Amino acid sequence: MRTLYYSHPDFLFHNTGPGHPECADRLRSIEKALDAPEFSNLIRHSPPLGSEQQVRLIHPQLHLDTLLEAMPEQGECYLDHDTVLSSGSKQAAFRAVGAVCDALDQVLTGAADNAFCALRPPGHHAEPQLAMGFCLFNNIAIAAEYARRQHQLERIAIVDFDVHHGNGTQAAFYHQPNVLYASSHEMPHYPGTGHPSETGVGNIINVPLAAGDSGIEFRQKYSTIILPALKKFRPELVLISAGFDAHKDDPLASIGLVEDDFKWITEQLMAIADSCCNGRIVSALEGGYNLKALAASVAVHVKSLSDLQK
Repeated sequence: MRTLYYSHPDFLFHNTGPGHPECADRLRSIEKALDAPEFSNLIRHSPPLGSEQQVRLIHPQLHLDTLLEAMPEQGECYLDHDTVLSSGSKQAAFRAVGAVCDALDQVLTGAADNAFCALRPPGHHAEPQLAMGFCLFNNIAIAAEYARRQHQLERIAIVDFDVHHGNGTQAAFYHQPNVLYASSHEMPHYPGTGHPSETGVGNIINVPLAAGDSGIEFRQKYSTIILPALKKFRPELVLISAGFDAHKDDPLASIGLVEDDFKWITEQLMAIADSCCNGRIVSALEGGYNLKALAASVAVHVKSLSDLQK
C-alpha cells in the first residue's frame, strides 16, 4: 500500500494554553510512535497551506472573517469555554485544510492508495457558521466538498468514530444526499447531537453508544448498521474522521475501546473501500486525549492503512 502521512510543524504552534486537552503534545506522541522503523514505508508529505476558497466550500465568508479578526498577535483568545485561538492558529488551521485537500488530490489521481493526516486543530465540531469544540474549520467536511467540486465525485462517505458526535459535519451535509455521514459516539455526551432520529435526507446515520460500552457493542453496531449502509451506498471515496477518544483510557469519555478495535474498524472500512472505490481512503485526526493511548491507537490505524499487519 502507498500510504501518505501528512504532518507539519505549524500544527504544534496552535497554542491552546496550559492544561488544555487538545494540545501539541498529542502530535508529538504520534510522531514518536510513527518514527519507528516499521513505518519506514510511509510516504511523508509536508502539506501546503489551504486557501480561503477551500475553506469557503463549507464556511461562509462571515465565519472566515470573524475568525481571522479574532486571531490574537500574542497569548490566547477564547471563542468559547474550550475553543482557543493563538498567534499560530491561523497557520495551523489553513495547513490542516491544505493537508486534507492535498491528500485527496494525491489519492484521487492514483499517486497514493490512502492517506492519514495528523493535524490540529481538529474539525468535526465546526459548523458552517460556528467554531466550537476545539474546532475552527471542518477539515473533513471541506475535504468532502472539495472532492465533489474539484473531482466531481457523486457518492462520498464520511465515517466518524470519534467518541463525540460530529455535529459540524452533520450540519454541513444534512440536506446533501451525495454525502453519507455515519457516526458512532457516546450519548448523552458533548455536543448533545447525534440522535438516531437525525437522518437528514436519509444520508445521516447516527449510532449512539452508552457509557461503559466496549468493543463488543462497537463492533456489533458497525456490523449491523453502519457497514451494511456503506456497502449499499457504494461510495467513490471513504473519508474518516479518526478520533481515538473512545479508548478505554481517554479522560474525556466513558467508552471502552482498545487498540484492536481501532485496527478492526480500519480494516472493515478498507475492505469496503477496496470493493467500491479502489481502496481510496483519506483519514484525518480528530480527538484522542490520553497521549499513550492516542499514539498506540494511531499506530494500529496507520499500520492497517499501510497493510503492515498482513
